[in-house]
Amino acid sequence: MIFNKILPDPTLFLEQIFTSLQQQNINVENYPLDHICYRTDSPEQYMALKNELGFHGHLLTESYINGRPIATFKLSAPIIFNHRKIYLLELPSPKAGSPYTAGYEHVEFVIDESLEEFMARYPAVDFDVKGLSKKVNPEVRIKFPDFSVKFHLYDLEHVIKYLD
Repeated sequence: MIFNKILPDPTLFLEQIFTSLQQQNINVENYPLDHICYRTDSPEQYMALKNELGFHGHLLTESYINGRPIATFKLSAPIIFNHRKIYLLELPSPKAGSPYTAGYEHVEFVIDESLEEFMARYPAVDFDVKGLSKKVNPEVRIKFPDFSVKFHLYDLEHVIKYLD
């Protein structure tokens, strides 16, 4: 297993995600948890983890977004949390001039309705809608103090295949 050897166990992070969503009364029970993101704190850590993760999964893509590489892996053994199996791990290198601590940063759910309909069901939630303007797979986000949760229409593996 890759956890505790390569990456920290994501259980506490995922528990915080689901507790925070529950506190906002957002029901994600029927939505697939598409992927989890682990941010690195240096280009060196990014390269080391990218190389090591290659032994525990398949590199689906490495793209340059906002001037830095982001790798997406399909893990050989999924992250299991409650009844969920999470196969995709996103690994971004840090943006130049934007230092942050390494660790889990966000998860993304695939929803089965329009983003506008989804947001309308939760009028009390302060959605970040900057991602609505994305040409491929628009998204909305909820920012929490230590992480964020994103919602979009297509899973990341599908989007990667579509773009390739």
